[in-house]
Amino acid sequence: MTFLCFIRAGSKRVICPINGELVAKEGDLLVFPPGSLVTLENRPLLDASYRADGVYFGHDLINSVFTDQRHSDNPPGIQIIRTLANAPDILARIQDTLNNGDLPPPIRRHRLREPLIWLQHQGIHLSARTDEQPSSKLRSLIESDPAHDWRVPDVARRFAMSEATFRRSLARSGLGFSRILQNTRLEKGLALLQTTGAPISQIALDCGFKTPSHFSDSFKKRFGIKPKAIRSAVD
Repeated sequence: MTFLCFIRAGSKRVICPINGELVAKEGDLLVFPPGSLVTLENRPLLDASYRADGVYFGHDLINSVFTDQRHSDNPPGIQIIRTLANAPDILARIQDTLNNGDLPPPIRRHRLREPLIWLQHQGIHLSARTDEQPSSKLRSLIESDPAHDWRVPDVARRFAMSEATFRRSLARSGLGFSRILQNTRLEKGLALLQTTGAPISQIALDCGFKTPSHFSDSFKKRFGIKPKAIRSAVD
């Protein structure tokens, strides 16, 4: 879903394949469209922890405001609004609306649309139709069996597309087939490291890596730490 991230203290560094590197600081708002694939880093201050608040918006609310953008083939990527000091307190309004159990559903929906209208006025572009994008379909397919030997021609046939059309569709997401395949496998590996006791060597094989060393090196390049460090943190 669409995610709004309000930076309260410290900063957040985000690498978006579409919009490049973004650094949001205290008072900034990051807008993550649905289906976002990013690398991010939370950076605390020297004398204080990193802190941020966030809220998700469902597809129906997004489509009710950004109707003219629903059929765009080009995903907008991560977007940022600098310094909300002079803007309405969007998060407070959202929280007040959600915490008020006496509001009739139509009034609650109307109030939740207000911050989205404000975002649109600020030039933010959003679309909720990520489930139809080839990149999202590809990620779901890989997640179903990350160890499978996925190849572009086979996947394109599954989606009833020519190989050329499939590659062009993926290019619009900012990532090619091999990057999406690698990232999806690594993210699956991260989840398994955090939620299971399986040996790292077995996780590597289950996620489609031929050797544990290949998995470890790729994991370090993607997340900045080795798989063993994830296990140590969990323990």
